[in-house]
Amino acid sequence: MSGAKVLVAGASIAGPALAHWLRRRGAEVTVIERAPGVRPGGQAVDARGVTKEVIRRMGLDAAVRAARTETAGAHMVDADGTILETHRADDDGGDGFIADIEILRGDLSQVLHDDTADGVEYVFGDRIAELTQDADGVDVTFASGGRRRFDLVVGADGLHSALRAMVFGPHEQFVRHLGLVLAFYSVPNEFGLDRWYLEYQDPESGRSAALRPIRDATRGMAMFSFPAAEFDVDHRDVEGQKHLLRERLAGFGWLTPRILAHLDDTPDFYLDQVAQVVLDRWSDGRVGLLGDAAFCASPMSGQGTGLALVGAYLLAGELAAAGWDPAAGFAAYEARMRSFVEANQEMGRWHVRIRGATGPDAEPDMDVLMPLIERALDGVDLPDYAGVPDSGAP
Repeated sequence: MSGAKVLVAGASIAGPALAHWLRRRGAEVTVIERAPGVRPGGQAVDARGVTKEVIRRMGLDAAVRAARTETAGAHMVDADGTILETHRADDDGGDGFIADIEILRGDLSQVLHDDTADGVEYVFGDRIAELTQDADGVDVTFASGGRRRFDLVVGADGLHSALRAMVFGPHEQFVRHLGLVLAFYSVPNEFGLDRWYLEYQDPESGRSAALRPIRDATRGMAMFSFPAAEFDVDHRDVEGQKHLLRERLAGFGWLTPRILAHLDDTPDFYLDQVAQVVLDRWSDGRVGLLGDAAFCASPMSGQGTGLALVGAYLLAGELAAAGWDPAAGFAAYEARMRSFVEANQEMGRWHVRIRGATGPDAEPDMDVLMPLIERALDGVDLPDYAGVPDSGAP
């Protein structure tokens, strides 16, 4: 098979990143996204460790850095706003609590879309309604009624992946709730935010509230987290989510009442469980998974974007190296990624545990933690794929 026709579901980060590499390897790529366009805003995401090398190989280092939030660091504060602890963006070589490369999810999506728009077919406002695969390809029916055939299909459609449910089974088989709920939305910058992230945590209740500066100095990003042993609010029930947030944050201190006052007029509210996706395999025949759809490590890992970008590089490279044979390509991709994913998922679970800990349990065992951090940031090899076609970074 010279090249391949590949359908990618999802146009957030993993999907366009995969499209970049598939196109460079000679594939004909279509990206389908149920939203009407690139979704703006969202939480801040980070690039640490080996992920920065992937961005460099994409030729996007300058574009990504130009779109950074430019956060100087983080202040951990008490209920009165007194600073208790400070982390700077240049700590740990830029790979610390606040990463040197920190960018809003929507801004990174836009950079990736702009990079691939000329050589990749994007179909917005549509989704995969049905697919059937045989030994030679995959027949796809779209919700809009169109029907097309592809050599390969990749689901990069997030934690609640519709493609994963369609091919691998229902969400409850693979999504593991970690006992925490996270919410964020933009608010007017009436709090004097100026390049410093502010966070208030209450270990006794396990709740937290934070404010993050963004490139638009007139606004900021608010974030809340709270423990929840069970989570049964539908991810599309926005009013139910807002009700839950108000209920769980009632009486919480610091700037919480002022932040909650903007809940009904924000344009970009998001709330969901902190969860991980665990599957025994990330492919089924000619259908594969990437990013959160395959191996979500949760926002608490700080590495969701890293897993997406590294996974996109390896998936495209291994498929091309295997001559677009799905069995060989998907197997090689999984072999290279699995231990890296597992380290980052353990990092996510560790952060959830430590967030609600008090007393001796709140002190990490550095002999265990430091090797884990190293594996989570750099514990994957990036082959140069010297023998694989590469049209070069645009």
